[in-house]
Amino acid sequence: MYQATITEREAGQRFDKYLQRILPNAGNGFLHKMLRKKNITLNDRKADGSEKTAVGDCVKIFFAQETLHKFMGGQSDQSAENDGLASAGAEKSAAYYQQAYGTLSGIQVIYENDHILIADKPAGILSQKAEKTDLSLNEWLTGYLLEKGELSETDLSFYKPSVCNRLDRNTSGMVLCAKTLQGAQLLSALLKDRTLHKYYQLYVKGHITEERLIEGYLVKDEKKNRVMIRSEKTVSDRDGRLIQTKYKPLRIEQDKTLLEVELITGKPHQIRAHLAGIGHPLLGDYKYGDRAWNEKYRRYGVQSQLLHAYKVVFPPLDEPFADLSGRTFVCEVPESFRCVSHLN
Repeated sequence: MYQATITEREAGQRFDKYLQRILPNAGNGFLHKMLRKKNITLNDRKADGSEKTAVGDCVKIFFAQETLHKFMGGQSDQSAENDGLASAGAEKSAAYYQQAYGTLSGIQVIYENDHILIADKPAGILSQKAEKTDLSLNEWLTGYLLEKGELSETDLSFYKPSVCNRLDRNTSGMVLCAKTLQGAQLLSALLKDRTLHKYYQLYVKGHITEERLIEGYLVKDEKKNRVMIRSEKTVSDRDGRLIQTKYKPLRIEQDKTLLEVELITGKPHQIRAHLAGIGHPLLGDYKYGDRAWNEKYRRYGVQSQLLHAYKVVFPPLDEPFADLSGRTFVCEVPESFRCVSHLN
C-alpha cells in the first residue's frame, strides 16, 4: 500500500490529475477503474477523480509494491510502504537542482510567501531552459527551495515549482514564480485576465516627449525566432495577435529617452519589436535595433539590451493571498543603466 498526505504544494488540483502525476505510467482509464473499485481512496472514501485536493487529505493506493514501482516510473528501489517510492517519478535528482542554485549567480529574491516568489533575474540568465543541457531560473528556483528545506526530493514527484512569466535571456528584472500549485493558479489567472500590471524601464533611441498607447499585430517567424509588427491584420497573417504597448517618457538624455513601458499584452519580443517599429529601437538590442548606435555605447559597458522589468502591481486579493493585495514591488535598474545615464 502507498499512503500520502496532501500538502500545500499538491492542494487545489483535481484528484485524478494528482494521481496522474504520481502514477505517470498508469493510464487514465485504469486509474478511474481503480477509483471505482476503491483500490484508490481519498480520506478513506470512494472518489471519482473530480474532487479538488485539500491540505491534509489522505490518499491511499492499495497496489502491490511491484505494481506501484511500475506505475510510478520504476526509477527507485525504495519501499512503497507509507510515504516511500514517491521519488520514483522525479525526472531530476535534488543534486541537479542544487547545482543550478550554486551555479547561477546574481539572482535576488525580492519577495516570497508560502505560495509565490518574486525574483530579480540578471541579464544573461534564461527564465526557462531552451535546450536540455541549459540551466535556467526554473532550475535555480527548485534548488533554492531544496536548499531552504521548503522542498524535498520526494515533493518533486508531485509538483515542480516554476516561473510563471518569461523574460528574454538578456532582459533583466522581476520574474514571478510559483512555489505551490495554488500560487501557480493565482499567477496564471492574474496574467490571463491582465489584472496584474507589469512595468519596464528601458532606453530607446531618439526623443519621446508624450505618453502613448500603441497597437499592432504581432506575427512570429519561428525559424528565425523573430517577430514582425503589422499595423493591420492581413489574410496571410491569420495567426497575428493583437498587441498593446503603453509608454511614457521618464527622462530625455542626449540622443536617447528613458521610458517606462506597461505591457497591456505580453507577447515574446513585444516591447523590442514594437518600439523599433515606430523608430525608437532599444539601446543594446542587436536583433531589432540600430547596430551603429549600439556600437557607440558598447565602450560604456552596454553588452545587451537595456530592458528591465522593474515593477509589478497586484490587484485586490482575498485569502490566502491577502498579503499581496494591492501591493507594489519594485527592483532597482542594473548598473548598466546608471553607466549610460551620466552621458546626458
